[in-house]
Amino acid sequence: MQWLTTTRTRRLRRTPRRVEFFQGTLGDTTEFDRARIFDTTLRDGEQSPRTSFSYDDKREIAAVLDEMGTHVIEAGFPVNSDAEFEAVRDIAESTNVTTCGLARVVEKDVEAALDSGVEMVHVFASTSDIQLEDAMHSNRAEMQERSVNAVERAAEAGVEVMFSPMDATRTDPEYLRDVVEATSAAGADWINVPDTCGVATPTRFGKLIADVCAHADAEVDVHTHDDFGLASANALAGFEAGAAQAQVSVNGIGERAGNAAYEEVVMAIESLYDVDTGIDTTRITELSRLVEAASDIETPGNKPVVGQNAFSHESGIHAAGVIENSDTFEPGVMTPEMVGASRELVLGKHTGTHSVRERLVEAGYSPTDDEVRECTRRVKDFGAEKERVTMSVLERFAREVGIDHESEGAEVNA
Repeated sequence: MQWLTTTRTRRLRRTPRRVEFFQGTLGDTTEFDRARIFDTTLRDGEQSPRTSFSYDDKREIAAVLDEMGTHVIEAGFPVNSDAEFEAVRDIAESTNVTTCGLARVVEKDVEAALDSGVEMVHVFASTSDIQLEDAMHSNRAEMQERSVNAVERAAEAGVEVMFSPMDATRTDPEYLRDVVEATSAAGADWINVPDTCGVATPTRFGKLIADVCAHADAEVDVHTHDDFGLASANALAGFEAGAAQAQVSVNGIGERAGNAAYEEVVMAIESLYDVDTGIDTTRITELSRLVEAASDIETPGNKPVVGQNAFSHESGIHAAGVIENSDTFEPGVMTPEMVGASRELVLGKHTGTHSVRERLVEAGYSPTDDEVRECTRRVKDFGAEKERVTMSVLERFAREVGIDHESEGAEVNA
């Protein structure tokens, strides 16, 4: 298949970061050499329980995803409502990257997606027996026929077509191969392999993707859920096994425990596999905060890449190392600047003298070694009471200890 091109200016290839010590597992980055990102924040992400994006939310999130160079934006489910249709249509008209609309293997769904003006139609059908029998009240033969018909209709319209055998990881392998081969032959450009209920493990998922790749003429895409915390790992396993694209959502939001996280997958690809996605990663933190506010789903402090603690250090040993060289206790191949974040030395129970001195000097103080030790003792005691040690608290300690401040020296000279 031919890739769609856009007029968007792509950023220059970043210079690979060298870690100036034994590279360990970073020494070999030859697993795959290309990776595309399909963002489903506006579709599956919005299906998070108790989450609903406004029209303006959708437009703003889509604009940032577009500007960052995300390869595909799944804008929504056009047949769902008039408002959803209009939002999808407006996003398709206002973005440069490929916009996708979701459709069941139902005629009205496919027609609504086509009418919305998207460049890609994503049709899906259940293929596991449990979903076929208890959710769809259908059977294998009927669902395969409907899937082929839906793919053929979308392909005839001249758009890119993606087909998803929903619940693929709980589908009979032989039937999955049959459906994949049939929809590929019907004109699907992409076969998406969904781990709908999050039951895959990286090794098993990799084997499944390799098998799908062997039976599909189309490119392969993966969609992984996080019920066991393995979504991002499974998405990466998909790339290693031959998939060309992964579906992700910002902050990992989505059904139940969510999807593979945009920020985790992109930064792993860029930093651990050394593959250039073409995405402007310096806006990842901005994007995360935007989606956090719109979804009303708070981002945990320990969330990889975008959490408040991702580049924060309190432990004395860690902070001392980071002050000397940030690569000592950070990945080295991913810095806060790469994702539009900043590093923070947090004061608390575990703080050491290096952090206290650093923060005091930044605030304009000139402490002696004894004064640093006394301030550190007070910080530790305060933090041990589960109190938050802010800069105002540290400066209060500095005044109580009698540490000289540059402003005081200026007043004396005056």
